Amino acid sequence: MCPIGIDVVQLYAHAHKTRTFTRSYVGSGGGHSEPLEVWNCHTVAMAKLFESIGKLGLALAIGGGVVNSALYNVDAGHRAVIFDRFRGVQDAVVGEGTHFLIPWVQKPIIFDCRSRPRNVPVVTGSKDLQNVNITLRILFRPVATQLPRIFTSIGEDYDERVLPSITTEVLKAVVARFDAGELITQRELVSRQVSEDLTERASTFGLILDDVSLTHLTFGKEFTEAVEMKQVAQQEAERARFIVEKAEQQKQAAIISAAGDSQAALLIANSLAEAGDGLVELRKLEAAEDIAFQLSRSRNVTYLPSGQGTLLQLPQ
Repeated sequence: MCPIGIDVVQLYAHAHKTRTFTRSYVGSGGGHSEPLEVWNCHTVAMAKLFESIGKLGLALAIGGGVVNSALYNVDAGHRAVIFDRFRGVQDAVVGEGTHFLIPWVQKPIIFDCRSRPRNVPVVTGSKDLQNVNITLRILFRPVATQLPRIFTSIGEDYDERVLPSITTEVLKAVVARFDAGELITQRELVSRQVSEDLTERASTFGLILDDVSLTHLTFGKEFTEAVEMKQVAQQEAERARFIVEKAEQQKQAAIISAAGDSQAALLIANSLAEAGDGLVELRKLEAAEDIAFQLSRSRNVTYLPSGQGTLLQLPQ
């Protein structure tokens, strides 16, 4: 007998003016009736079961949400700083993995501790007051043990607040020690001094600089034009020097040629004085032989024997 079922049957009967309902079935001992109160007792039990299951599911959902809010992950190459609503930023730095916290009381702040690149352009002046455009490429990362101090004093965007200012300061100080020409010829020295000074300056903010390099170095328009004009002037000077050297060489050649001609004339005069007109006659014969040889090779020249004008049967 189910007490709850009795109450339901009584209420049901009272509502229907004490009408009696039975469910008949045939058994081995003959037919008999099962009261309605037993059927209602089973229905209420099922309702209670489903209600219990619903409450259990709701409790599990709430518990899962609480557990999920109490877990957080720190990926590889990252570190976490815990902010407590009652005690502030904790000094301990949380490493990689899955960790627990107190929901709604503690909050994790994740920092990337891997090396990251950043380009910082700076316009400054050299020792000889020339405008210089320099771009510095920096590979930086925070010191893991100093993350609580960085978060408290600077914030999560520490790279935006620190790197541009200290880079500009160091570059202006280093570049001012060199002339424009020295910045080009001693670029390695300039880069090394910038790296040393900037690394020391960044360490005061809890930053490590893995690499510092000058990737871009140009000068102002006036200086560039002056350099181009200087190059043109040097080229013109080189060309003028070549012309002078060429003229000097031609002069020396003319002097040597004149000395040779003078020596030749002297030798000829001595020969004429010793041999008389015999040398002149010899030179005439040599010249006549050369002329005859040249004329013999020409097709427009015809030789006629002297004293025989009728050989070609020319008309009178």
